[in-house]
Order: sequence, then structure tokens, then C-alpha cells
Amino acid sequence: MIYEGDVYRPPSEADSLIIQLTIGCARNTCTFCGMYKRKQFRVRQLDEVIEDLHYVKKYYPYHFDRVFLADGDALIVKTPDIITILDKIYEIFPQCRRVTTYGAAKDVLMKSHEELCELRRHGLEMVYIGAESGSDKVLVDIDKRVTAAETIEACQKLKAAGIKVSMTLITGIGGRPDTKEHAIESAKLVTATKPEYLGLLTLHLEPDTPLTKDYMAGKFQMLTPYEYLQEQKLFLENVDSEGTVLRSNHASNYVALAGTLNRDREKMIAQLEFALKHGSLKSERYRRL
Repeated sequence: MIYEGDVYRPPSEADSLIIQLTIGCARNTCTFCGMYKRKQFRVRQLDEVIEDLHYVKKYYPYHFDRVFLADGDALIVKTPDIITILDKIYEIFPQCRRVTTYGAAKDVLMKSHEELCELRRHGLEMVYIGAESGSDKVLVDIDKRVTAAETIEACQKLKAAGIKVSMTLITGIGGRPDTKEHAIESAKLVTATKPEYLGLLTLHLEPDTPLTKDYMAGKFQMLTPYEYLQEQKLFLENVDSEGTVLRSNHASNYVALAGTLNRDREKMIAQLEFALKHGSLKSERYRRL
């Protein structure tokens, strides 16, 4: 089994078997992202994917109980084909407890409620949604090609089918001029969707991306480390998402937060306030991805 190009997965899938159902990202327009720029998007042949599963079963003694379907948006694959792969995963790895994948909001919206229910019945437990921001202005600026309303609809559609949602937001993605709008509108987005899991990342410029070029040209104003924390604090002060498990333990973050909304909101706000007052931020050298 040989992976094609660099392979990415959420932090929580560190111990998962990663299977490439697709190569690259079908949209690949986001100005901040350099993950799939060297790949031409395609859906892999099912027999190739199944061959990978058999290879892992034969040559790796580790008993995987989690599987993550890569690359960028495997949910774009036709529903019957995803079901075929899900069934094969659970057949070949009977100890498997869950299968997850990245999914763009528009991929979700292209599937019917019945299709999503079928995917859940065949073992798709959770979809990772890279929302990035709840501000339509910011979403246009980063060329996300989706609206906050579409993301809300997609998340609600997944949850109606019994599929969990893990959402990510990027602190600082709106730059200094839109920091307040980004924080408050993102809080509204999370309040409306109430994802089971929420990950807060912090903007980290990748080489040769359009956003990095805008920054170098003086067109994008990055936040200072303390402004990132203030933005996260403003977000927490405005979000209402009872039961959402929140983590900001990604390498990009200056302060690692961990708690459950709304129960631990004040504790996390106090943690940010302490860091702002005492300057206890992660060193830049430890933010390298």
C-alpha cells in the first residue's frame, strides 16, 4: 500500500488507519490552505481501495479499531460506493468501532436524508466539517465558496441522520479588520449547529498560498499572539452550544483549551485571561506544523 502524496488527518485520528478513498480536494480553492495543491483530484477505483484494506490486514499486526477516509472530501464519492467501502472495512476489520471522514458542506447538501441515514447505518459515525468561519464576508475573502447558512444546513442534516459533526474554526482567519465579526459570527454558527466536537485552530501561514502572498504584499493584516487570544475569548463569550466538546490543542494554538460547552466556558475564558495578563503563550518554535 502506497499513499499518494502527503496525507492529512484530524488530530483525533492519530491512531486510525487512513485509507485514501479520494486523492486531493475536489474544490481546492481556500486561500489559506496548501494541503492538496500538488494533487489533481480524483476518486480512486474501488478495487484499489479494497486492495489497500486487504494489504493492511495481511501485513500489519496492529488491530485498527478506527478508520479515517481521506483525502480532502471523501464524502463527495457516490453514496453506493461509500457504502461498499464501509461494508468492506467492517468485514475485513471486524474489531472496527468507527469510520470517519472529512466532508465539505456542499457535499453533505448534495446527499438526501435517506442517503445519509444509509451511510450511518453502514457505519459512518462522524464527519469533520472545516467551517473556518461563520462570517460570510470572511468566507468570501478566503474563497471558501460556501455560506454560513449552507454550513448550518449541512450540519443539521448530518445530525438528523444520526451522524456526529466535528467542526473546525480558524482563529485569526479574518485578519485584524474582521476579528470581531469573525468571532461573533462564528459563535452564531456554532450556536446554530451545536456540533458534538469543535476544534479551534490558529492561523498559520503556509508557503506559497494566496493568503501568504497577500500578507507579504501588505494586503492581509495578521493578528498578534495576544489578539488571537482576545478573539477566542470573544468567541467563547458569545457562543451557546450546550454539550459541545471543545479543544484547541492543535500545534498552531498559543494556548491549549479543553472543556465542554457551556459548562466549562468560564474556566476557559479565565485561562485566556490569565495568558493575556501573564504572557504565558506557547513559543513560536513549537507552533511549527
